[in-house]
Amino acid sequence: MSARITSEVWVAAYLTRCRLADIPAFVVRRGDHTAGAVIVKLNTLDGQARCYQRSFDLMTGERKWVVLSEGAEGEVDSSIGKQREFDPDLWVIEIEDRGGRHLLDEPGLE
Repeated sequence: MSARITSEVWVAAYLTRCRLADIPAFVVRRGDHTAGAVIVKLNTLDGQARCYQRSFDLMTGERKWVVLSEGAEGEVDSSIGKQREFDPDLWVIEIEDRGGRHLLDEPGLE
């Protein structure tokens, strides 16, 4: 069994990876430092966006990033707002990349 890192440490590492890849990334909302869930919004700067959340597969025990919502940026923001109302400990990170890069599919970010 692997040790879990805190949300704050994961967010800091993710932001560093993005910065090293020249992908603008910002913390829009800070959540619980230890165990807050993380949502990543990908803004492609063309009026469209996609929102990712981490999902846990009970059958395989695998953690992966799945799309929570996608479409017009305003609709995605609304979806994130609903999640924030439901989970006050939620972290929200925004990525701005015309090419749609988010690095969530890279090893170590699951």
